[in-house]
Amino acid sequence: MIIRVLIEGLLLGGLLVLFCAFGIRNGAVNMAFLYHKDVQDRCLERGLITAQQLQRNRAVFKAVCIPIYFAFVLISVYAVNGARGFWPGFCQMFGILSIVNLIDRLLIDEYWVGHTRAWVIPGTEDLRPYISGRDKAQKWFIGTVGFALLSAILSDIVVIVSGL
Repeated sequence: MIIRVLIEGLLLGGLLVLFCAFGIRNGAVNMAFLYHKDVQDRCLERGLITAQQLQRNRAVFKAVCIPIYFAFVLISVYAVNGARGFWPGFCQMFGILSIVNLIDRLLIDEYWVGHTRAWVIPGTEDLRPYISGRDKAQKWFIGTVGFALLSAILSDIVVIVSGL
């Protein structure tokens, strides 16, 4: 079971990397909604993106990613792995999401955004680092505590609705 959870976490983390790669394929400005407000404001001031495009990109990203993540985790844990009950479901979901958190924090935030030029938006270089030390601490906390809460909520819902 641990191997399955590891593979599923890597697959979901890979999907996150693909979503990000797709999002920046025509320039990182298309994912500016992930940056601080000062970077977003600079992009708007320079005409690199409109407020409507920024909102649309944010909405599309959330509308596509969140349901796919929820579906992937729920299907993996309850349909593929056959989890029954709160604790087995919670542990597997939290394991998968923790792997995604590691990929997001270390591979995407630390390496890809922090050490490559792929995420640099021209005209905002002076606002780097795009992810500050405080941001990193918040993301680690939110990713850990938030994914634990999300895993508990989803597992509880499944148990209540399905009686597993």
